This record gives sequence, structure tokens and C-alpha cells, in this order.
Amino acid sequence: MRGKAAPRRVIEPDPKHGNIMVAKLINYLMRDGKKSTAQKVVYDALEIIREKSKTDPVEVFDNAIKNVQPAVEVKSKRVGGANYQIPIQVRGERRVALGFRWLISAAQAKKGRPMAQKLAEELTAAANNEGDAIKKKMDVHRMAEANRAFAHFAR
Repeated sequence: MRGKAAPRRVIEPDPKHGNIMVAKLINYLMRDGKKSTAQKVVYDALEIIREKSKTDPVEVFDNAIKNVQPAVEVKSKRVGGANYQIPIQVRGERRVALGFRWLISAAQAKKGRPMAQKLAEELTAAANNEGDAIKKKMDVHRMAEANRAFAHFAR
């Protein structure tokens, strides 16, 4: 590795809810630096959640993120001419990143509705341990479980 590792940036909490995780979701959703557009989508999604579930949307959001984050994943490693899928623990920051990525891609995969509505549906589904993002997490966990025999290659 050349040089120093880049310093971690401190993310400011979002202006409306004062939550750092909401701010991170906004940043992950943002395209081409259009933060106000991403904020509008996320805030509209949280508002839809508030109207439908009659509960605090940030609580539902936190629950959804906690449910979507993977504990283990597989990493490909070449050992003696063969590639093995080795299960490894997922670090904290990567867990959050994968969770957000899966939520956003699951919402984007649905067609025919505004993004805020799709994101709200995916967040409520994830909070209830269902939906496409949870399915993706379960697939990753299943893959890691299936390859547990190769865990001794991890180092």
C-alpha cells in the first residue's frame, strides 16, 4: 500500500431529523452532486412511512437498516489453482454500506412509481424482515453458510 490511508470524513447529521444514518442514506442516494433532490426523495419516503404506519419514521428506518445489514459475506480466494468462496465477517462500515446499497438497488428495481414511494415501501418491508433487500441479505448469508467448510483458508 502506498502512502497513507485517506482520513475518515465526519458526516453531519441531516438537517430535518438530526440523524447521521439518514444523512448517509441521502449521500448514497445522491447522483451527480444533487443533494437537494436526494434529500427530497428520502424525506418524502419518511413522510409516506409516517402516514402509512402512524409511527416515527426514523425508528422504522433504523429498524430496516439494522435488519438489512449482513453479518458475513463470501470473498473469493485462489488456493492452489482453485477459487474458493471463503466466508468472512463484515466490518462495521462495510455492513452499513452494503445495507444501503441493497436497499437502494431494491427500490430502484421496482418500476412505475416515484422513487420516494418505492424507497418507503422497501424500508417498511425491511423493517418487517421482508422485501428484496432482506432477500439479498439472506442469499449472502446462505452462500457463506454453504461455504463454511472453506473458512480455514481465511487469514
